[in-house]
Amino acid sequence: MSYNLLKGKRGIIFGALDENSIAWKTAERVHEEGGEFVLTNAPIAMRMGQIKQLAEKTGSEIIPADATNLEELENLVAKAQEILGGKLDFVLHSIGMSVNVRKGKHYTDSNYDWTHKGWDVSAVSFHKTMSVLYKQDAMNEWGSIVALTYMAAQRVFPDYNDMADNKAYLESIARSFGYFFGRDKKVRVNTISQSPTPTTAGQGVKGFDGFISYADKMSPLGNATAEDCAAYTVSLFSDLTKRVTLQNLYNDGGFSNMGVSDAVMDAFTKE
Repeated sequence: MSYNLLKGKRGIIFGALDENSIAWKTAERVHEEGGEFVLTNAPIAMRMGQIKQLAEKTGSEIIPADATNLEELENLVAKAQEILGGKLDFVLHSIGMSVNVRKGKHYTDSNYDWTHKGWDVSAVSFHKTMSVLYKQDAMNEWGSIVALTYMAAQRVFPDYNDMADNKAYLESIARSFGYFFGRDKKVRVNTISQSPTPTTAGQGVKGFDGFISYADKMSPLGNATAEDCAAYTVSLFSDLTKRVTLQNLYNDGGFSNMGVSDAVMDAFTKE
């Protein structure tokens, strides 16, 4: 069902890789709700993914950009405004990567060059993106910026590794930069803390299947899907949430407030 919530709104969507990715589902949903956007991803991710199909489907242009590179971000933001014909109303930051996770390095034995790279891609890229948007005065008043995060920023999930630290840093940037963006430009900045979701990135985490099933059993409403996250993001891009800012918002079926559930207890008492 479409409500035309984003009619006449323009933006940038980072991080659509393939149809499993939350950014991909969000792009489809934003398109359904009448929003226009440019798609962007790192050149290497674009070679791996199917972003061209998404661009065709949503009538969008693609601007490749490495989100850790300020010059490329400056070009992206300037070009996006040219293509879309004005300032932006929404931006989705859906980027995360840990070399330590990818290469199976244990958290207690981090390769710090890899740690630095993952931190730059997953967290500092959000600061860089907002810095460019802010300096170019690229956002319309009451615009909305959203980044995706995960509850490992607050609680221990041992196999999530240094991505937990990256997400904690990302959430802090959203608050700190969000204050200045709100005060000076009337733009809101929030993070969505999503259920574990079987995306290409998510499935790189060890023991992911067991983890999805555990979260599902712990959550009274079950895990939030990528489509659920897309719908929630649309609500944050819309004018219906114009004074929601500096928040870390849980889209997780209730998992974040649970101690234990009957379904999880049953699994243990059967043993």
